[in-house]
Amino acid sequence: MVFRIHNNPKFKDVRKQLRNTATSAEAVLWTILKKKQVGGLKFRRQHSIGKYIVDFYCPEKKLAIELDGEVHIHPGQRSKDLDRESFLYQQGIEVLRFENKIVFENPLDPTWAGDGVVDSFVINLNDNAKR
Repeated sequence: MVFRIHNNPKFKDVRKQLRNTATSAEAVLWTILKKKQVGGLKFRRQHSIGKYIVDFYCPEKKLAIELDGEVHIHPGQRSKDLDRESFLYQQGIEVLRFENKIVFENPLDPTWAGDGVVDSFVINLNDNAKR
């Protein structure tokens, strides 16, 4: 039996539940990412890769976007996040992480830590295009 690494049917119900119970930050960011509004690229939300489900994924650029709430501050969760990122990097997938609050504060503003959320995506997408 061949294991599907992307969107394994085993996780279909979980992905659907996550889409239906999205955080407000995920909902806001999805309105920006959907319908190819960023760089003309298709993003998927709650996309499974291996045993993990990422918040957003752009298959064309192999880019995963994760929005983190307060739970990600705890050491145990941070360790799990590092394991997830390691697996994704092994698959050739770049991971961008942002705190949920950034989506509300400056989703398009390039002044937050040098780059706004969407600006960071575009910069990353452009860098990947040069490779």
